[in-house]
Formats: sequence, C-alpha cells, structure tokens
Amino acid sequence: MQAVILAAGRGTRMGELTNAAPKGLMQVSGRTLLEYGFDALPDDINEIILVVGYLGGMIHDAFGGEYFGKRILYVEQGEAHGTAGALWSAKDVLSAGGGSASGGKDRFIVLMCDDIYARKDVERMTKVRDWALGVQKVPALTEGGMIVTDKKGRIMKIVEGEHDGKPGLAGTGLFALDTRIFSAPMILKAPDSVEYGLPQTVLAASETLHIPLEAVPATRWIKITTPEDIEMAEEILGENQ
Repeated sequence: MQAVILAAGRGTRMGELTNAAPKGLMQVSGRTLLEYGFDALPDDINEIILVVGYLGGMIHDAFGGEYFGKRILYVEQGEAHGTAGALWSAKDVLSAGGGSASGGKDRFIVLMCDDIYARKDVERMTKVRDWALGVQKVPALTEGGMIVTDKKGRIMKIVEGEHDGKPGLAGTGLFALDTRIFSAPMILKAPDSVEYGLPQTVLAASETLHIPLEAVPATRWIKITTPEDIEMAEEILGENQ
C-alpha cells in the first residue's frame, strides 16, 4: 500500500524558520516533521510518495530513496495550487499501483508533512472500507474547515471560514482514498481562492461517485503552523513519553 506525504509548501507562517530549509525538515524534539510522518506509517505501507516543491532537493538529500525498508519516491508539485493540486501531482505514480488493491481499486493514505499523527490512527485508516478523513473535536474552532457529519459518522459538509470559537470537528488532513478520486475534478478551497482544497475535492467526489466518506476520530493530532506550535508540540510529546 502507498502513502502520499504532501511536503511542497514553504510554510510562510513559520517566518524565518523556513528561509533556509523546507518545513518538513524542521525539528521537533530533535526529529524532523517528516520523520514523525514516516514513523507513523504502519507495516502495510511499503512505498512513500513525497510531493515536494520548495527546497525539495534538501528533502531528497536527507532521506534518499528508502526509509527503514519503505521505498521513497519524489514528485514535484505541478502548476495547480493547494493540497488537491499537490495530490494530483502524484496521480501517475499512484495510478501505476504499488500498493494493495480493494476490489481492483488501488488504495492509499494521504498525510500532511506538517502534522504529527498517531501510528494507530494511520493504521486504522488503512482498514476503512471506502474513503475516510481523520477528524478531531476542537473545543474552540476559530478558522479553517468545520466538519459536519450525519448520525452514521459520514461527512456531509465542510464549512470554511471563521467560526467564532465554537466547538466543532476539524479535519486532520489524514485521508484514506483510492485512485477513483482522480476521475473527479479538483475543487477550489473557496470561491475566491486560487488553491484547490483536498477536503473540498474529496467531499464533492464522494457525493458524485457515491462513495461514503467516513469521519475517523483521531487519538492524537498535532498541527504545526507557527513557531509557537513547535513549543506546544514538544510539551505534548514530552508528556506522552
């Protein structure tokens, strides 16, 4: 089975910390963010596809073509912006196979390089029947996409914008998908955006292709967006240890 890690962005909100190195090589408690992503992959994953862009050569130099027995392939992000555009850059590699198939449909996992996930959460995503997005309950959601589910735990809507600190479900950026996603068009993150959003694209495709999109609760999700998040992440990881 294949895993795609999206690592093309510069991480502008990190300020000077990403001037000389890509965000995926930033360190938290002595390890790079990409190493946390690699180590979260279960044994079922035998191939990693890294979608790179900004200073991608540094990532290649750091890891080469293998990580503890898992093959690493590198793909440059194309012209399309956003997380959906990044995934579409890996379309040909994913369509070529390399992972286990379910009903003839090659399945794969998608992770964000700047998020830290629990290995058991990623492993659970490899077992879902159809498509899935990891979610986490947030006591005070201020911005980003709010996930709305039905009584069966299937995702019905993603509400973008500001949420005034209301409690809600946030998407973790961890997906379980298969190559049917590429038969659907990419969807803009918002009407006035130039970025194609992966959550919006997956939700629209699930409706069009009649593929259930399951919300899978995360046991741990640490999002690294600003320098302050690094300090918070180190505290959380220290407490867990």
